[in-house]
Amino acid sequence: MADDWRTDEGSAVVEFIFLAVLLMVPIVYLVVSLAAVQSGAFAAEAVARDASRAAVVGGVDALRDGASVTSAERAARERAASVSAVTLADFRIDPPDAHVNLACSTDPCLTPGSDITVDVTVTVELPVIGVLVPGAEVSVSSTASSPVDGYLP
Repeated sequence: MADDWRTDEGSAVVEFIFLAVLLMVPIVYLVVSLAAVQSGAFAAEAVARDASRAAVVGGVDALRDGASVTSAERAARERAASVSAVTLADFRIDPPDAHVNLACSTDPCLTPGSDITVDVTVTVELPVIGVLVPGAEVSVSSTASSPVDGYLP
C-alpha cells in the first residue's frame, strides 16, 4: 500500500465545507425572507396606527378652524394620505405595494365619540424568488382605529 497515493487525508474538510454551504444557503435565504415579511408587517401596523390618528387630528383641527364637515373630512383624508406616504417611505416600501383604506364608524365621519378605522395591506415581494417567479409575494395587513376626540365647533 505504500504506492497508493490516494488517501483520505483532507477529504473530511472538503466534505464539511460542501455540506456547510449546502445547508447554510437555504437557512440564510429563510432568514432574509422572514425579515422582509416581518418588515412588511411592521410597516402595515405603523401605517395603520399613524394614518388613523393623523386623520382624527387633521379633521378635528379643520373643524376647530371653522371648516365645514365635508372639507374637514377631506382634510382628514389628505392628512392620513400624507402620513401614510411618509411612514411607507420610512420602511422603504413603494406606495403601489400598499393599499390603505380609511373608514368611519358614523356619518358624518368626524362625530365626537366615533372611530376612524384604517385598514392597510402591504405586499412584500420575496427576495430573489420574487424576481425570478412573478407573483412570489406575501401580503400582510393591519387595522387600527382612533377615537374622534370631543371638540368645540
